[in-house]
Amino acid sequence: MSVVREAIFASLVAMLVSSSLLSMEKCQEDQIWPFRWPRRYGLAIVWLLGCPWEECRGRERGRQRGEHGFPDVGQRMFLDICSAEALSFCLIRYLQSIEPGRKDDFLEKRICDVPLGHLPCLFCQIEKKLQKMETAIARAKSLHVECSNVDKKFRQLVDLTEDEANFHTKQSAFLYQLAVQTMPKSLHCLSMRLTVEYFHSPSIDTDVFLGEKFVNPSLYHYVVFSKNVLASSVVINSTVSHAKESRTLVFHVLTDQQNYFAMKLWFSRNTFGKAAVEVLNVEEHRLDIGDKPMYQLSLPEEFRISFQNDHRLSKVLHWTIYLSMFSYSHYLLPGIFENLDKLVILDDDVLVQQDLSALWSINMNGKVNGAVEYCAVELGQLSSFLSSHNYNKKSCVWMSGLNIVDLARWRELNLTGTFRRLTGELKADGGVSKAVASRASLLTFQDLVYALDPIWVLSGLGHDYRLGGQAISKAAVLHYNGNMKPWLELGIPRYRGFWTKFLNREDMLLRDCNVIP
Repeated sequence: MSVVREAIFASLVAMLVSSSLLSMEKCQEDQIWPFRWPRRYGLAIVWLLGCPWEECRGRERGRQRGEHGFPDVGQRMFLDICSAEALSFCLIRYLQSIEPGRKDDFLEKRICDVPLGHLPCLFCQIEKKLQKMETAIARAKSLHVECSNVDKKFRQLVDLTEDEANFHTKQSAFLYQLAVQTMPKSLHCLSMRLTVEYFHSPSIDTDVFLGEKFVNPSLYHYVVFSKNVLASSVVINSTVSHAKESRTLVFHVLTDQQNYFAMKLWFSRNTFGKAAVEVLNVEEHRLDIGDKPMYQLSLPEEFRISFQNDHRLSKVLHWTIYLSMFSYSHYLLPGIFENLDKLVILDDDVLVQQDLSALWSINMNGKVNGAVEYCAVELGQLSSFLSSHNYNKKSCVWMSGLNIVDLARWRELNLTGTFRRLTGELKADGGVSKAVASRASLLTFQDLVYALDPIWVLSGLGHDYRLGGQAISKAAVLHYNGNMKPWLELGIPRYRGFWTKFLNREDMLLRDCNVIP
C-alpha cells in the first residue's frame, strides 16, 4: 500500500508542477502559499501522506483566519489544508516514514523554510522511488508463469503436507501405545527394590499364622490379578477403608514369578486394618488350552469399541468404550480355591468407595457370574467378532472389574472345560490368542451372567473426560478402564486424585523411587 501511495503522490506532484499550479517561491513565516488550487488536490496530498486530518488542521488552529479574506467555513478549511506550514509538516512526516534512517539537513526544518534550490532534490528522490517501482513491475511482467505449473506446485505441497501429517500421526500413536504398555520407571524401581530387600531380610511367612483364614468359606474372599504392587495395594486399601468390619476380609493377590517376591515383602510390611492378604504365584498352576499349557499370568483383557452417530441433531457424533473381559488366568480360580464356594474378583485398576459386603447377600438364581452389563452393545453387533457360534444376539455384553462368582456353580457346569473347548475351536478358525480369550469368555458365560445394578460400578475413568462429579460420588466402585491408568503420567488429572489419596505418602521406598506424584 505504501508503494502505491508513493507512486500516486509522485504523479500528482508532477501533474501540479507541469500545469504550473505549484509555485516554487520561498514562503515566509506565517504566510500561505501564493496560489489557489482545487481543494481535491489538497485533500489527496493529505491522504497520500498519511497525515491525520485533525493533525493538519491543528497546525493552523489559533490563527486569525479572517485577515486572509476567507469569510466562509469552506474557505477557512481550504486555508487549513493548503497552508504552507501544514503541508510542510505532513511532507516531513511522510519522508521520514519511507526513509527512517535519513538525516538530511532540510528534513530537520520545515519545507517552507528551505531555500528554493533544495526543493528539486525532494522531487528527484520521489522520481527515483517511482523508477524503482516501475522496474519491479516490469520485471514481474517479464516472468512468464503458466497456471498448470502453479497447480502442480501446489499439489506437490499438499501431498508433502499430507505425508508429513500421516507420519506424525502414526508416530504419535506408536509412542502413545509404548507409554501405555511400558511400566513406568518409578514402579519398576519399586518392584526391584522390594525384590532385593526380600532376599536380604529375614523370612517372615505370614501364611503360617493366617492359613486358616485363607481357606475359611465363611469370610469374604476377594481376588486381585495384578503385576503392579502399587495398583493392587490401592485396591486393597480402598476396600478395607470403606468396609464396616475389616476382620472378615481376605484378599488373594495373584501375580507372576517376576513380581511375586516384591508383592510378598510389600504386603508383609504393610497392614490393612485387620484384613488378611495372601500372595500367590499363578505360574505354579497351569491351564491346558488345547495342546499348549498356559503358565504365564494374563490380566483382564480390554478391547475398544467405537460408535458413530449419524443423527445430525445429536451433540455426540462418536464415542468409544473399553470392555474388559476375563483372561486365561481367571479360569484357574475353581482349581486354586477348592475350599471356597463364592468370591469377588476385583481388577487392579478399580477403586472402592463403599462397603461391598452387600454383594455376598445377593441371590444370583443359578447364575455364575454377577457383573455389570453394558446393553449399548449386544452380542449381535459383535457377530464378526464371535464367529459362527450359537448365541443369543440380544444378550448384552458384560464387563470385568467387579464380579461376584459362584465357584460351586462354576464347577458344576464345568465352565473351565467349556472355555478350553471354545478357545480350541476359535484358534482353529485362525483367531489371535489375545482376542480368543475375550471371545471365548463372552460365549462361555452365555445366559449365565447375573446383571448387577449399574450403581455398583462406574466405568470409563481411564478414557472418558465427560464423567460428572455426581455420578462419581454415587458409584460404589470406580473403574479406570482404558489406556490412561491412574498410575501413569497419561492418567486423566481430574480422576487421579481419587486414586492417589490411598497411597502411603510416608513410605520411604515410594519417596526414593519417586512414586509419589
